Amino acid sequence: MFDFIRRHQRLVLIFLTVLIVPSFVVFGVHGWQEYAADAGTIAKVGDQTVTRQEYDSVLRAQTERMQQMFGGAVDASQINTPEMRSAVLDNLIQQKLLTQETLKKQLSAPDAQVREALLAIPAIAQLRRPDGSIDEAKYAQLLSAQNLTPQRLEAQIRFELASNQLPSSVQASAMLPKTVLERFAQLRAQQRDVSVLSFPVTDYAGKIVPTQPQIQAYYDAHKVAFQTPESAEIQYVVLDPKAMPASAQTPPSDDVLRKMYQDNLKQYTTQEQRRASHILIASPADASPADHAKAKAKADALLAQIRQHPDDFAKLASANSEDPGSKGNGGDLGFFTRDAMVKPFADATFALKHEGDVSDVVKSDFGYHIIKLTGIKPEQTKSFDEVKAQLADQYRQQESAKAYAKLADQFTNAVYEQPDSVQPAADRLNLKVQTATVTRTPDPAQAKRPIGNEKLLKAVFGDEALKNKRNTEAVDVGQGVLVSAHVVNYHPAATPPLAQIEAQVKEKVVADLAEQQAVKAGEAKLEALKKGGDAAFGAAQTVSRDNPGKLPPSALSAIFSADTTHLPAYVGVALGEGQGYAVYRIGKVTQPAQQDAQRLAAEAQQLNQLAAQAEWNAWLGDLRARSKVKIVNDVTKSGA
Repeated sequence: MFDFIRRHQRLVLIFLTVLIVPSFVVFGVHGWQEYAADAGTIAKVGDQTVTRQEYDSVLRAQTERMQQMFGGAVDASQINTPEMRSAVLDNLIQQKLLTQETLKKQLSAPDAQVREALLAIPAIAQLRRPDGSIDEAKYAQLLSAQNLTPQRLEAQIRFELASNQLPSSVQASAMLPKTVLERFAQLRAQQRDVSVLSFPVTDYAGKIVPTQPQIQAYYDAHKVAFQTPESAEIQYVVLDPKAMPASAQTPPSDDVLRKMYQDNLKQYTTQEQRRASHILIASPADASPADHAKAKAKADALLAQIRQHPDDFAKLASANSEDPGSKGNGGDLGFFTRDAMVKPFADATFALKHEGDVSDVVKSDFGYHIIKLTGIKPEQTKSFDEVKAQLADQYRQQESAKAYAKLADQFTNAVYEQPDSVQPAADRLNLKVQTATVTRTPDPAQAKRPIGNEKLLKAVFGDEALKNKRNTEAVDVGQGVLVSAHVVNYHPAATPPLAQIEAQVKEKVVADLAEQQAVKAGEAKLEALKKGGDAAFGAAQTVSRDNPGKLPPSALSAIFSADTTHLPAYVGVALGEGQGYAVYRIGKVTQPAQQDAQRLAAEAQQLNQLAAQAEWNAWLGDLRARSKVKIVNDVTKSGA
């Protein structure tokens, strides 16, 4: 298998980027010098560089992935933040540093590991036949589609495996002491009896009458919160093949259908298939001559037994074959076509004349085979009459597609040639002009409609439509549907005047002032309780970090951070989001007598993993600190 891969010239790059070496998305072992020569340098890392080309490529890919995660409902500008740009750059610098460290330490990986990684690629596994061989035709097709040699693929995988030795060795050195793990388990399981005294916002809101200066001040400080998003009122037309009336078509003549039949005869022809069983004595192409000779001798001995006892083939296959996929079935491979097997195997099988015939020993890249022919399905071609109805349906579909293509061409020309309105295109093709108000960011509720398409919205808010007041181009929104829009009115993002939204602002001011009063009253009560005062708390509940009951996270954190040396203990929490303030009384602290051993083990494993990650992060930080890293162009800023 390893030599088989060596004999080819390229491999699908996506295998590496998605399945094998995701951290080396842009570059590999042999790619460093190519990229280092790029003039658009962003950062220098030792004797290597981070180029604008590779940075833009990774940033674009990451942006697209995040948009896909949110179903296209997020504008790219909301994702492409300084924090994200900084993370991308840091990741590229880290990759360069790890590459240098791997080369410096002369780390490598053995052939066996590289072979295992190659065979673990699902896309390659899908090319394996029942006998374990690889479909060379399909494999070659994949290779020819990509600019990657097998040698470079192996080097990249070997280098990735080698570089993985760095984190594994560093992380393996991290280990938390047993006392730390036990203390953490005790804190996690600790229980506290808690009762609450609430100061809800509603208790204060009814008493507040904000002044006009207070309303004005709040409006001035929170204008962004009241801002309406950028929007456009559009007219648009949709050309949808499903909505087109069926055109009257003259039924095709038999002569037309017979020509289609002859032109596509292979489509109605089933290749000859053969069924065979085999015994495989494995002997890879890179095996030693001695191993080859040993395997051949074993195959010859088995063939001699089969010649004497032909009916024992299945039994001998189950006992001796080294093909795990077929030995359990007596070596049966089922029916297959000639091109489904490696050439030596296929040639020998299709050379056999009669069912029951057994081949001589056949050599392939996988070893030595003994093949028994067990079935023949001759090539068959369906008659014209059998497929006539199917041909007629195909003809109608083809003619409909041609007719729609003409309409699409007319549509595209109409919205371009008369760009001041979509009405002429609608009149020419008998389409309905529709209206809508859209924003730059797609509305998830409109995801299945043309106006929810990101490509269309990008065109609507482009300079051609907004500034030049022209129709958008005919945008393909999927499944052959074309849409063109014209902006009738444009509304930039703006904050309405206070007079227009005063009631809304006043409501916010009341809520804000009520929140402040609730917090003030709660803090005063908390101070009084700490000095020995009393209050009517609610019923006590027992909570733990695992079982917080109905407590909000902020309250749980405060309760378990409180000093419980002297009980009762009190903590106060501003709940936020219009929830007011709460004072919590801690009356009792208990520790379970026994904890679940299985859970303790799982927690210990998680904590050790966190410690390992912390160790790795510290090692990376030290590596960067002692390496020559220089930022040449700061791409983290907006518009960089």
